[in-house]
Formats: sequence, structure tokens, C-alpha cells
Amino acid sequence: MTAIALNDVRKSFGRTEIIRGVTLNIPKGERHAIIGPNGAGKTTLFNLISGRFPISGGSITVNGQSTADLAPQEINRLGLSRSFQITSIFPRMSVFENIRCGLLWSQGYRYSFWHLLGRQKGLTEAAEALLEKLNLTARRNLLAGLLSYAEQRALEIGITIAGGADIILLDEPTAGMSHSETDYAVDLIRKVSEGKTLLMVEHDMGVVFGLADRVTVLVYGEVIASDAPAAIRGNAAVREAYLGTDQH
Repeated sequence: MTAIALNDVRKSFGRTEIIRGVTLNIPKGERHAIIGPNGAGKTTLFNLISGRFPISGGSITVNGQSTADLAPQEINRLGLSRSFQITSIFPRMSVFENIRCGLLWSQGYRYSFWHLLGRQKGLTEAAEALLEKLNLTARRNLLAGLLSYAEQRALEIGITIAGGADIILLDEPTAGMSHSETDYAVDLIRKVSEGKTLLMVEHDMGVVFGLADRVTVLVYGEVIASDAPAAIRGNAAVREAYLGTDQH
């Protein structure tokens, strides 16, 4: 019952090795956080898992299937979806239209010029239900570019889960948020990831320890620890490498 399996995964850019033999198994249904200092290779690892970059060595499987030579959209259809550090939405489309676009593939709509989306009752109902889950119903008709930063991030999370993927990758979902915005985002992530596998990169340790079932620490492209949050908090090597020696 493994959602994501990495076996001795490596990535080099020219002569520079960024990911240095990462082996990691993430069970289905687990909320898993990857932490580490800047430059540790966290986003690179995300890009390898989602197919944005090809691996230089090792292997990756998603839901038991090898991702070797698969394009990102093909990996997405294995049941994996991701967000990015930089908010990625359609700013000139309404909030509702953004969510509806995210739902198209999972609702069975392919490349078609004769479907009038406004007449697709099931699609509209699915979009409305997801807006309610995201607490964005009141913003339904607003252009997405006019949302607050936290609401834009919530919308991106909504687009990420709209495709029905059972594995969700979130890259720094609370970056740049205030305290109250972070609390809102954590509640939202907990709600939308229920029953799914969540893998996230996050710098806010309050978010990590509040959400994750397990935490993996990446330093210079290598895993130095992978354990329950309490064990990671008490790990001397982790404190020295990342959390700071004054953490308790």
C-alpha cells in the first residue's frame, strides 16, 4: 500500500549532484512533510516525483507504477497532482471558472469543441461543491487575480485536488502568509487531504508538526532523518542541521 516509492534517486545538473541517493517510501493515506535548509534539494525532489525533471539514477513509482519516461500529465493520470511555490492560477478567469477547468479531465471531458460547459449540470455542481469546501463560495464570480494572497493559495490547492488525484504534492503552501492566513491554510489542507496521501515541502515548523504524520529531513540532497514529528523534533542532528540547537 505504497503511494510513492523512491529508490536511490539521484539528480545531477552537469557535474553538480543535487539529489544524492534518496530512498523513501510514503504509504497511502500518510501526511508526509519534507523539510531542510535552503538549497537542500526539496523542490528538485518534487520536480522529479511529478516528472518535471527526469531522474539521473534510481527509480520512482507512483501507486505501484514506474514513472520512468512518463510526462507530467501521464504521472498526473496515475493519481498524483501538485502545486508550486509560485501561485499558479488563471487570474483573468473567475474563481468558479478556475475550479471548473481543474475538474474537466476527472469529470470525463476531453478535447471537445461542441460541449457548452455552462450547460453541464454535473460539472457545475461538482465545482460548486468544491468551492464550498474551500470556503470560496462568496468569491465565486470574482476574477481570481483579485483574491487575497491566502485565497489565491486556497484556490490553487482547490485546482490541485480538483482532478481527483489521491496523492497531493504541496510546495510551501503557507509561504508568505500571516498567522491567521496560515491557520486558515492548515485547516483547509487538513480537510482536503483527508483520505488522501499528502506530501508537502514546508518551512513553517508549526505547520509541519501540526499536520504531518511523518517528517523527512533533507540536507545537501541526502536524507538525514525520517521519523514521527516528535522524534524529529528531538533529533540532535536535525536540530543542528536545520531547526536550530535552541529548539526543544
